[in-house]
Amino acid sequence: MKNILNRLINQEQISSEEAKAVLVNISKGDFNQSQIASFLTVYMMRNITIYELQGFRDALLELCIPVNLNGYNAIDLCGTGGDGKDTFNISTLASFVTAGAGVNVAKHGNYGVSSNCGSSNVLEHLGVKFSSDIDFLKTCLEAVGICVMHAPLFHPAMKNVAPIRRELGVKTFFNMLGPMVNPAFPENQMVGVFSLELLRLYSYLYQNTDKNYSIVHALDGYDEISLTGSAKVVNNSAEIMINPSDFGIVALTQKAIHGGDSVASSAKIFTHILNGQGTNAQNNVVCANAALAISTVKSIPITESFALAKESLKSGQAKKRFEKLVALSQ
Repeated sequence: MKNILNRLINQEQISSEEAKAVLVNISKGDFNQSQIASFLTVYMMRNITIYELQGFRDALLELCIPVNLNGYNAIDLCGTGGDGKDTFNISTLASFVTAGAGVNVAKHGNYGVSSNCGSSNVLEHLGVKFSSDIDFLKTCLEAVGICVMHAPLFHPAMKNVAPIRRELGVKTFFNMLGPMVNPAFPENQMVGVFSLELLRLYSYLYQNTDKNYSIVHALDGYDEISLTGSAKVVNNSAEIMINPSDFGIVALTQKAIHGGDSVASSAKIFTHILNGQGTNAQNNVVCANAALAISTVKSIPITESFALAKESLKSGQAKKRFEKLVALSQ
């Protein structure tokens, strides 16, 4: 590690193979906490390269506990986080709206590190129990249309990194990796990223996979369709811009989609929206993100998928999926 750190501090790059080896050795407990923290810190101070990101991704996929959910044609809705915007749990809510519209979801998530409340925080608070049991996950998909995969259960190799990330409390390159290391290897993915540079890196890596994907970055910094302005989307065949007007609405204010300042307040926003008590801004931003996911799987225009998402939320189908998932968790 000393040699790698010296090279990185001198602004050198490391190869894919070296990046992969570092994470594998971290998982084995070969390095102390100060070395790991220093390694993470380097990537807060300079951009990651495509080869480094690829090596980190390959290591985590090799080290994870895989889950075979082939045949469900599921999608994962997952953002990198790290955008500093502290929105409510948009992609998690959009996952249930997507499931309510009849599209299977294999949701990968974790506790918040650089945000007040991550996907796993809010779901756990509201009664969802996490499991790595394959039969349980398949039961959830078949009965509810959604299963939740809590990242630490499937990435035990990263137990040496988790406490350091919590103590640092800021985004690290692990934020960049989260969406790419879903242990179910879903056929479809809608990924939100926190920068245009990361959008470029992701699009390069994803075009070399067999996934059906949409990668999104809002130009004012959000790792999702924020509806506060334009968002750039890269998919298998094109690069497009998505605007609030595409959904027939005017641009939202940032304040309108801000989240809670605690897990409890975030959970309250979450249940209000599912119960049909959300504001128009909250409902629209959730449905816009669900629409992109539905459109990705069904290959239909986003205006059509937005209508399906709105119906899922309005009819209570999204709420029903959530309540069934909680019931199965008991």
